[in-house]
Amino acid sequence: MEAVAKTKYVRISPRKMRQVLQLVKGKSVEEALDLLHFTNKRAAEPISKTIKSAFANLGIKEEGKRLDMRDVFITKAFVDGGPTLKRFRPMSMGRAGRIRKRTSHLTIVVEHSS
Repeated sequence: MEAVAKTKYVRISPRKMRQVLQLVKGKSVEEALDLLHFTNKRAAEPISKTIKSAFANLGIKEEGKRLDMRDVFITKAFVDGGPTLKRFRPMSMGRAGRIRKRTSHLTIVVEHSS
């Protein structure tokens, strides 16, 4: 059985999130959380929270079974781009430069290996 967790509107660009997400794809939940704990990137925190949420969702789906983090694996993990906040900053020679503040939608699917 599999469970899904989604985090939307994370204020980190999708490109930076994908960098960290590549580290944990296909790993067990325990191994992924250990890896993210020592990863020195801002994207590690929302990714680890989403993994914990997906693991909890799986625990609810498998009513009453004791799940071990070593037996649950991340099967799918991907990031989609969310809405972009557009801001303007003054530039040289009286011009205005566009600043794009990107957001991300994170989806993680975990599955229990029997």
